Amino acid sequence: MIIREETERDLLSIGTLNQKAFGGDYEAQLIDKLRAAHLIVASLVALDGNEIIGHLLFSSLAVEIDGRNVNAVALAPVAVSPARQRQGIGSKLIIEGLALLKKKKVEAVFVLGHTTYYPRFGFSHLLTRKFASPFQGKAEFMALELVVGAISGQKGSVKYPEAFGIADTV
Repeated sequence: MIIREETERDLLSIGTLNQKAFGGDYEAQLIDKLRAAHLIVASLVALDGNEIIGHLLFSSLAVEIDGRNVNAVALAPVAVSPARQRQGIGSKLIIEGLALLKKKKVEAVFVLGHTTYYPRFGFSHLLTRKFASPFQGKAEFMALELVVGAISGQKGSVKYPEAFGIADTV
């Protein structure tokens, strides 16, 4: 398996993979909207030969803490071909993606996801408690600091881009 950044020729396969993995169009449409808004920070694919079997996307996210802007991203979606799930492909994509974000000087990552999956990569819902957002207080709303202290502070906010279709409660 090879993991690399997406190329133009991957776009159709990425959309198809996300539709199959999630059983609907929301994630594929989200990716298209984030791409059209120029909000993609990193998009990785996992390949088995020439077949895309996994995809992960990080997009810009408006985050502030105590009046200071944080260079943060949202992790969504992470998709693996249904026939290849539970083989570590998603984990490898996340590990590679986080390493790439560190090189890009991203300070923090936010995710809304499975509470038994994302903590293995260092994500914690405790880091999100002080952030006003549509998901504040939910155990599935987690963050990871890539720079120690990046989201330390008393009071902050997370505002998702319009592409997510999430009502802003901040």
